[in-house]
Amino acid sequence: MGDYAQRRRDREENLAPLHPPEPAPDAAAIEAGRRLFAHECRFVIAAAEPAQLPLDELPEVAFFGRSNVGKSSLLNALTGRNALARVSNTPGRTRQIVFFALDQLMLVDLPGYGFAQAPKKEIGSWQKLVPLYARGRAGLKRALLLIDARHGFMAGDRQFMKLLDEAAVSYQVVLTKCDKVPAAELEARIAAMAAELAKHPAAHPQIHVTSAVTGFGIPELRASLAAFAG
Repeated sequence: MGDYAQRRRDREENLAPLHPPEPAPDAAAIEAGRRLFAHECRFVIAAAEPAQLPLDELPEVAFFGRSNVGKSSLLNALTGRNALARVSNTPGRTRQIVFFALDQLMLVDLPGYGFAQAPKKEIGSWQKLVPLYARGRAGLKRALLLIDARHGFMAGDRQFMKLLDEAAVSYQVVLTKCDKVPAAELEARIAAMAAELAKHPAAHPQIHVTSAVTGFGIPELRASLAAFAG
């Protein structure tokens, strides 16, 4: 137990020197985010086809990303519920668009793009459903594009960014697994990614830096998302 606690402190110290691209949210915004995510997070539906998508009665924040990017871990960290979203070492376990109602905000967990251990026919249906959701969802306030900090943008990410640009869907990059990257390397990667994002018309300029393991950046991300609550 002591070794684990020390490793956690080391990870936090590694991330401490990072400077956010924009000023950090103030105490009131942090508290608003904490209160929002302290509410019950209720499962609504898992949609496998367009007809199953619920009415967009609440503002929505959607979580996109490659398979195995840490999407489930981030959702669990945000809500403080270890079993909200499944965490697995098998990429591509989320095979539907899953909706969770959080007081006045809907959290939407989308299938990971890229590698998935599933039949080709099933993968093909996800690949059609996800763009349809992104383009046609009136209540979608922000798409969060999760990127593994160890790798930065990859081909699948760039393809998906192009899709969101063309659909005029506002999206923001969230770096995951930042505790696994040395601080100096992470700073350089963030700078390079920010320069690339500046060329994308639908991209938000701020990059959220997070670690589901240490909790780094989680309060700030909660505060950002609370601004969309109805």
